[in-house]
Amino acid sequence: MPFELRIALRYLIAQRRQLFISVISTISTLGVVVGVMILLIALAILTGFQGELRSRILGAAAHLSIYKGGGQSFDDYRDVIAKLGGIDGVVGAAPVLYGKALVSSATGSGLVTLKGIDPRQEATVTEFGQKMMVGGLMRLVEAKQDDVGRDPADAPPGIIVGEELAMTLGVFIGDTVKLTTPEGHLTPFGMIPRTRSFRIVGIFRLGLYNFDNSWALLHLPDAQRLLGVGDEAMYVETKVRDLFGVESVEVDALAALGSDYGSMNWKETNRSLFSAFWLEKMVTTIFISFIVGVAALNIVASQIMIVMNKTRDIAILRSMGASAKSIMRIFMLQGIIIGVVGTGIGAVLGVGISWVLDHYRVVTIPEDVYQVAYVPFTLLVSDFLLVVVAAPLICFLATLYPARRAAQLIITEALRFE
Repeated sequence: MPFELRIALRYLIAQRRQLFISVISTISTLGVVVGVMILLIALAILTGFQGELRSRILGAAAHLSIYKGGGQSFDDYRDVIAKLGGIDGVVGAAPVLYGKALVSSATGSGLVTLKGIDPRQEATVTEFGQKMMVGGLMRLVEAKQDDVGRDPADAPPGIIVGEELAMTLGVFIGDTVKLTTPEGHLTPFGMIPRTRSFRIVGIFRLGLYNFDNSWALLHLPDAQRLLGVGDEAMYVETKVRDLFGVESVEVDALAALGSDYGSMNWKETNRSLFSAFWLEKMVTTIFISFIVGVAALNIVASQIMIVMNKTRDIAILRSMGASAKSIMRIFMLQGIIIGVVGTGIGAVLGVGISWVLDHYRVVTIPEDVYQVAYVPFTLLVSDFLLVVVAAPLICFLATLYPARRAAQLIITEALRFE
């Protein structure tokens, strides 16, 4: 063991005469432990919450949406889908038609967002098909054929609703609801809203309250008739292979489709939400890092006191041939030891607590407010490495001033007063 490390460890170990200094060093170490632990837990909360919300949103929304210039619905959506299928990176594409309607049953009512879909193609873009609690997307196509005792032309078409909406309406599979849209038809008595009955053929649960409480899926032809449009779609929604490289696919898609079409990717759609998450993560990281900064100030104070207390020892070491660099290394090693030990213990506690809180879903929150029922904890490797490297570095930098003062100590002046 180098003599610098041996002396550094001896100065850190509590002795009767230097008990106060050792207590300060212990407090500094605990400060590093607490700072690293809380910082890792905070980063895990923010990353987990952001990732969970992003995965749920993108489970219900497209990675890339193609629309006609001017925002109008268009009838050549089949050609658009065919062209998108030939672009590298595109996993699936599906036509959709959106609208608003008032849904009502015998026991409740509410405003709902309608989404007209092609069940087969929708399954390649979103996760609605995987989140079905009862029924399936193909039930929208089979609804009329399964309505025994009725002419398929007169049988009510199928509709799939979210779990929260089904509870609000008090309906289940087989029950009938009425949809009323503001897009009406002209009569001698004026404009009358369209009203049509639909039969519940499925219930989904995405885990996002806004979707589960106010979204409903229709077969695309049924949505077109209800909203009073022809064989048209409002968007062609697309899923890409590389979620974070969607911009390159977007450029290729617009090049293939021409200038008559526009696009909007998931980053643009949710820019404000994820920008707020990023800002919150940065601010939280900066403020919690102050805990490590306070521990570093404690290290500075303890090192200065050690230098003042060990003036004679330093002078004797210098007179025996120890260089100024060796004296500096003694005190810098103390800061490094405090930083490494504190960071190690804090990292173990932070990772362990985050795993327990995530595995057992300890922290629950109101789902109707935060869109998720519990707080997930996800610690990125990059965040972990940043913390475990930065904390010892800060502790090391805190020792530079006291170590330099110790190295500059004049031997004769030090021995004169001892």
